[in-house]
Amino acid sequence: MNISNLVAIDIHTHAEVSCRCAPDDFGKAFDEAAEKYFKFSHRPTIPETIAYYRERQLGLVMFTVDAEFETGRRRIPNEEIAEAALENRDMMIAFASIDPHKGKMGLREARRLIEDYQVGGFKFHPTVQGFFPNDPMAYPLYELIAEYKLPAIFHSGHSGIGTGMPGGGGLRLKYSNPIHLDDVAADFPDMPIIIAHPSWPWQDEALSVCLHKPNVYIDLSGWSPKYFPPQLVQYANTRLQHKMLFGSDFPLITPERWMEDYEQAGFRPELKPLIFKENAARVLRLDTRA
Repeated sequence: MNISNLVAIDIHTHAEVSCRCAPDDFGKAFDEAAEKYFKFSHRPTIPETIAYYRERQLGLVMFTVDAEFETGRRRIPNEEIAEAALENRDMMIAFASIDPHKGKMGLREARRLIEDYQVGGFKFHPTVQGFFPNDPMAYPLYELIAEYKLPAIFHSGHSGIGTGMPGGGGLRLKYSNPIHLDDVAADFPDMPIIIAHPSWPWQDEALSVCLHKPNVYIDLSGWSPKYFPPQLVQYANTRLQHKMLFGSDFPLITPERWMEDYEQAGFRPELKPLIFKENAARVLRLDTRA
């Protein structure tokens, strides 16, 4: 990334529509429930999202979520996102998503994506993927990520995916309690861990893990800042000011709305460069990337 030309780095954006694969209607009920929960309807293609961010001079980290094991729904190819990032490397980084249930085949894919496609990190969604982050099943994948010292983002807290569906769509919230990441952070100190979202109803657990483990960060995506729990803003203003990252959860929340509401959320003015760009640049090791 050419970070000097960017207003901010959004570390949490979703690839919503593939230009290579037809939509998988098998999971359409999840889409409809999410659209109702988040009050949105337009799902942009990957090129549309990139154009949107380029027009606003925003950097972005983009990923899909591989939940094929738990949901039976085809994912967007990691390669499609990674190739888009290589074509827009001045303002975009791709994270890969590989379901830990895929075992050795997942490990082979992960190494290939790192070495051949230069992905900059990995995305996990324990609720949608159906696993506890500290399950030993996932440890071989973490070992590979740590080998390259790449970061991993983990969804935390409540999930809008499945909300309102019968039985929550079969998804279980317990997997996304951030306290389970304490084991992962202790066992993989060379893997930067990003706890995604205000972690309601487990915000204090997330803050504790982030405070205790040097390799843990929090991204502030998925909520308008005006609804942030007060303790999250308190710690962002004080002891965790170097560990908070701007993220929107686009297209569920636009970066414009997030940044506008940020100004009214009680953050100290001098923290804006850290939260908007500098902390992310450090986690993503942008000074060491080609």
